[in-house]
Amino acid sequence: MFPAIESLAMTFPTLLADTNADFWFPIQGSSFAEEVDWVYDLILYISLAFFVPMMAFMVWCLFKYIKARGTKAESQISHHTTLELTWSIGPSVLLVWMFVQGSISFLDMRTPPEGSYDIGVQAFKWGWTMDYGNGTFHPELHIVKDEPTKLSMRSTDVIHSLFVPAFRAKKDIVPGRYNYMWFKPTVASEQISDEALAKIKKQSEGTTWDYDKVHTIQTEDGERELQVTPEGYTFFDLYCTEYCGKNHSEMQTVVVVHNTQAELEAWIKANSSRGDVSMEEWGELLYGRRGCSGCHSVDGTKLVGPSFKDLYGSQHALTTGENQVVDENYVRESIIAPKAKVVAGYQPVMPSYKGQLSDDDIASIIAYLKSISANAPSQPAGAEAESEEESAE
Repeated sequence: MFPAIESLAMTFPTLLADTNADFWFPIQGSSFAEEVDWVYDLILYISLAFFVPMMAFMVWCLFKYIKARGTKAESQISHHTTLELTWSIGPSVLLVWMFVQGSISFLDMRTPPEGSYDIGVQAFKWGWTMDYGNGTFHPELHIVKDEPTKLSMRSTDVIHSLFVPAFRAKKDIVPGRYNYMWFKPTVASEQISDEALAKIKKQSEGTTWDYDKVHTIQTEDGERELQVTPEGYTFFDLYCTEYCGKNHSEMQTVVVVHNTQAELEAWIKANSSRGDVSMEEWGELLYGRRGCSGCHSVDGTKLVGPSFKDLYGSQHALTTGENQVVDENYVRESIIAPKAKVVAGYQPVMPSYKGQLSDDDIASIIAYLKSISANAPSQPAGAEAESEEESAE
């Protein structure tokens, strides 16, 4: 089966099974969705009501007034004042009404309610970082059902545009200034069972988590096909809809809607620090969560930045002509001030993570880089000397 046909075959049953989805749009996931869909549908049907008769009349005229080649043209200078006023004023009234309806919806979308839950959004080539406060950053957007949420958005490089189709919400993010948008989600995400999630993780072991993959999951209502996050939540898609460079199409993330504020706070707490996870595992999680995977491969593939494969302990040339050994200090400096020492052959496009990663986060990333590098020393620098001193004592 062709990919496009296969995609449609998978999509239509989902749309038909979902009472909140229609033929034109995905599920209505926010308070804006119903009003936007209603205005869109009405404008569409009004347009069709004019378009179809006009096209039919044009086709009829083609046959009605056809003349043989060489026939003298007939002059027509009469007019019908009442008819001309009707077809001019009538549609104008409809157009003004459409404008007013659109303006009402637009102004509502541009006015966040007082007390909205505020989340910082940083857009960069080619990823997203959500700031939940107190040093908690994550590429996924997590919010609460039936609570107005305001996004304070900025870009570190070029123009981006945040779009959540299910919420009917879209806003450009312009470098050098803050932009705002808000919405109130009305449909909560589901969370699959621990057993189902463990089965999916086992199948995905050794690979980067694929949000686009559809999993067949056994539920109380029978088998269902779902896309889930690494923590087992279903989600809404979030895209960049302003072309921003080579990997624009990969600048995607997800929106998870929790039922209560307590659930969201529990999720934030669980993702605010390493906890009992090993440094290597936490570093690998940060590699995926903080957008490193979009620019740095782990299999040797050349992307926007140098590959992390066998990087730690190696040497590479800088744009200044100097050679640099990749050690703890260099990795830390590259995270905090990435434009200080740029590798030859690459552009200085990496954003700074100063203030976004704790010392433990940076140490965990370093530990992860060591774990995937054949050039990493078997023990930290200086450990051998400390061992000799201990032996001497």
